[in-house]
Amino acid sequence: MENTTRNNKSIMKLGYNEIMITSMYFNDIKDFINLEMGVKRFQGNMERFHFNPIPLNEYSRKLFPNIETFHIYNEDDEIFNDGKIFKKVIWYAISYSLYLKEKEAWNECKNIEYTKLDREEYGNIIPHEVKSLGNECFKHCTSLKSIDIPTTISEIGYGCFRGCSSLTSVNIPTSVSKIGHYCFSECSSLTSFTIPTTISIIGYRFFCKCISLKSVNMPSVSRIGCECFSECTSLTSIVLESVQFISEKRIFMNKPVLMSIKIPYNLQKINGENIEKKDINEFTIPTMISELSDSCFSECVSLTSINIPTTISEIGTWCFYKCTSLKSINIPSSISKLGITCFEECLSLTSMNIDNLQFISKERIFMNEPVLISIKIPKNLQIINGKNIEKKDINELIIPSSITKLDRWCFYWCESLTSITIPTTISEIGDYCFYGCSSLKSINIPSSITLFGDCCFCGCGCTEELKKNKTIPRRSFEHIQ
Repeated sequence: MENTTRNNKSIMKLGYNEIMITSMYFNDIKDFINLEMGVKRFQGNMERFHFNPIPLNEYSRKLFPNIETFHIYNEDDEIFNDGKIFKKVIWYAISYSLYLKEKEAWNECKNIEYTKLDREEYGNIIPHEVKSLGNECFKHCTSLKSIDIPTTISEIGYGCFRGCSSLTSVNIPTSVSKIGHYCFSECSSLTSFTIPTTISIIGYRFFCKCISLKSVNMPSVSRIGCECFSECTSLTSIVLESVQFISEKRIFMNKPVLMSIKIPYNLQKINGENIEKKDINEFTIPTMISELSDSCFSECVSLTSINIPTTISEIGTWCFYKCTSLKSINIPSSISKLGITCFEECLSLTSMNIDNLQFISKERIFMNEPVLISIKIPKNLQIINGKNIEKKDINELIIPSSITKLDRWCFYWCESLTSITIPTTISEIGDYCFYGCSSLKSINIPSSITLFGDCCFCGCGCTEELKKNKTIPRRSFEHIQ
């Protein structure tokens, strides 16, 4: 028994090599310092490193005295050329032309991007060292007829092949996992296209104005950007995964995120079968769906009512935009995210059923817990939960202690809000939460809040006072492009 215990202890004991490997994954110099201060036998751990496992500044550089290879993780990292350093390893994206210069200096580059300037200088054949194609890399390259993207490429930037009017053949390998917006828009000679199974998102205006495009195969796509097939006048056939419903206007597909696309004007076949359009009011959202994506029911002008199942947790931006015949809708308590303009221009919407109604101000309806969400009151809304709307002064709102998060856009443009008390149960303030609250002069920030969203205090009346609180990041006050 004694021997077994002794053996177990020896197995659990970390040696110098093991702790060095483990500490390579530390994120901060404090972690390295605390390790050496807390465990005596690990003193000198930093001195054993011959490369810097984290970005360094003038102070932390002194703690890694034996560095021979200097790793540059971010473009704004401080660079040191002192001591025994004879090589650099660059991890952030750099252009191919800059890579060639670094190569001459015997430095190593991990993320090489082929930019438009690179392509103009070195030609249309993508070098094998390249990992990504930059934004608009081949834009308006009218001489390009075919492209064979090498398997080293993992990402293609936005507008990369936009306006390549002679392009007829594209081979995208499965190594590519991300393609940017309007990547192949205005490729007027493309007739067919297959999106690899590694791509789950195709962006805004992806094939816009591909006037010769007849067929598209996108077997694993789960999100499709707005106007993806805009002006694809020759498109007659699409292969899609998990088609859920086809209405007069849109094709609904995918799970657990329900998304849709506007039916291209001349589309005839989906998955090899003739299109059979149905009345949108016959559509029952399956219980396997957990999210309604952006613009999901956009411009379904004949939709009069719809039941949102309790499996749904998120309704995207512009989800019911211009559903001009929509008269009533329910919002279950399962919803934790609502797109800011999800009911924009729903001019017939007069009645809503809200499971967990919290407060109605002059501008917004607040609902649900533990995540407090809100929506702008639809223009002609009259009844909530069977009762006429009774709007109150926003300053009367007391956030319940059952709330743990203020969701994105929660108090967006509540211009009459002058003060608010945030309870200590709140741990997160979402993006744009208090955006445009120009009259807000008094707000407390409890220490329980550990996450502040982007632009959450932009345009607030107390911005300058809040900036004194160093726990709030700068991005919470700045517009994000």
